Amino acid sequence: MAEARDLEVVVFDVLGTMVDEPGGLRAAIRDAVPASDDGSVDQLLTVWRKHVEHEQQRMEKESRAYANTEIIDREAAQRVADCAGLTDPLAIERLATAGQRLKPWDDSLSGLTRLARRFPVLGLSNASRATLLRLNAYAGLRWHQALSAEDAQAYKPAPEVYQLAVDAAGCPSERMLMVAAHAWDLRGAQAMGMRTAYVQRPVGDPPKRTDTFNWSANNLDELVAALTAT
Repeated sequence: MAEARDLEVVVFDVLGTMVDEPGGLRAAIRDAVPASDDGSVDQLLTVWRKHVEHEQQRMEKESRAYANTEIIDREAAQRVADCAGLTDPLAIERLATAGQRLKPWDDSLSGLTRLARRFPVLGLSNASRATLLRLNAYAGLRWHQALSAEDAQAYKPAPEVYQLAVDAAGCPSERMLMVAAHAWDLRGAQAMGMRTAYVQRPVGDPPKRTDTFNWSANNLDELVAALTAT
């Protein structure tokens, strides 16, 4: 069992773990297509998310060259617009940048602040550099350093993305903790030798029975308490 005293650096996933990505996209779709009811909004959100997932899988299989999230989000916004009959270019453009305006979970800011008093904290996100900059400012997320997968020209769980954090931290990967609400993200970090902590979120990817993570918490406050108890 890992102990907090063995850790030097804590790395956080951002989208879904620290901010409510689906909730923010849902709100942006509702603003862009105000006549939509809840069911229609959910259908349009599915269109968005399926496009993003499909294109990232294509890049993973090298059937498409790397494109950052600004490009993929703009494509997704256009698909949503086509499905909804939205033609206003300003509304489509605002929808395309919805990923820059995602609200933090209730415990994200306080938990990050508390943990940053004990450890250097890194954000490691699939969001592009420009999107991550604006998202951090909008949500009030204050990192010691924020890293974008764009610098690796890949998306998590590709190992080269986690390597960005290892290189930035300058310490052995086993002395680093990856925190995420997505089990698939933590598996990627484990493959790089990092310690892992699962934080439950309403929109996350829960662990499977076969997953074994070093910490598991119902919320970020609970995890922070465990990591700062000694």
